[in-house]
Amino acid sequence: MPDPQDAPLTGTPAVPVSPAPAGAASADRYRPETGCAAMALQRGDSMIATAPPADRWFLIEVRTAWPPQALTALQDVGPEVARRCAELGYRPALIRRPGRTAPSAVRRYALVDCRPGQESTRWGDLPSDAHLLTVLTALPSNTVPDLEPPTTEPIYLVCAHGRHDACCAVRGRPVAAALAAAYPDRTWECSHIGGDRFAGNVVVLPHALFYGQVTPARAVEVAKHHAENRVVPDLLRGSGAYPPAVQAAQHYARAAGHSLSLNTLHPTQIHQLPNHHYKITLTTEGMGEWGSSMREQADGSDESAVGPGGRSSSSTGEWLVEVEVSVHFDSVDARLTCGGKSPVQVRRFDLHSIETHRIESHRLDSGER
Repeated sequence: MPDPQDAPLTGTPAVPVSPAPAGAASADRYRPETGCAAMALQRGDSMIATAPPADRWFLIEVRTAWPPQALTALQDVGPEVARRCAELGYRPALIRRPGRTAPSAVRRYALVDCRPGQESTRWGDLPSDAHLLTVLTALPSNTVPDLEPPTTEPIYLVCAHGRHDACCAVRGRPVAAALAAAYPDRTWECSHIGGDRFAGNVVVLPHALFYGQVTPARAVEVAKHHAENRVVPDLLRGSGAYPPAVQAAQHYARAAGHSLSLNTLHPTQIHQLPNHHYKITLTTEGMGEWGSSMREQADGSDESAVGPGGRSSSSTGEWLVEVEVSVHFDSVDARLTCGGKSPVQVRRFDLHSIETHRIESHRLDSGER
């Protein structure tokens, strides 16, 4: 579901920030307190709906240093890997374990499917870079050799691509270390994933949940909530399995009191309206705690248009949540990456309306029998 209003979120692509040569002005040196992530926090930049859409990933373990353009680390096969991934709809990303890895350990790769209802990961051994082309050639016919059985076990990717943006390394590596201490088999550092100004950035696969401004203290909280099938809304940038307009609708639905469960608020309809407006219909089964909290605030309003302060006659059953948002592009006099330039444009979604309907009532109102 491509978003015709989609646009880059970070303006000018980042370039590595290298130490200044001897005698250069100190202003040329990277300082964490003036890096893009620190300045985004100071400005209060919104993270709503900033997850880059990507519903399938190709993870590639590379233990050598990552250049600013990550796939060039694959040397001879890098351009072809990039081309084939683009053709097949996979997002390639380099991964490595935090800290040191035994030189004798076999490298790994993974094919991750983040499409709703099909979330899974299949791992394989990577004897050489050239094997990546074998995998990508066999992928369309589903004949990739020696793939392990699919698993839904979570993967925690933490962007630590310092040669792409210094803030990703400075803020990302402590987050990766905290997660690795608690979940060593599930945690990987990864190459650039977008949104450098939101470092530390964490992606939880296979659900493609992007979290930003994650600190070491909160990293394990994200993982624990995920184990309970719940998101952490104040850190959530969105799900890359959906286009930005849907991410925005999900955010506003949760902010209105809807469930934080991973398994609710799936889109059933997306309508693009005039003037860059979108109407998104989300569905949920069993409002659960949302229904209970609304009953506590009951004011007797009609149950076919339940919202904050309304009531729900039942905490079970299926509901529809209709959210209307509009997209805008603001010019900002700021550097959104450590190596970027200003001014840049950033995307913003505004909420216009949100209504909740019992699905049976909605069908009858629509003339369905």
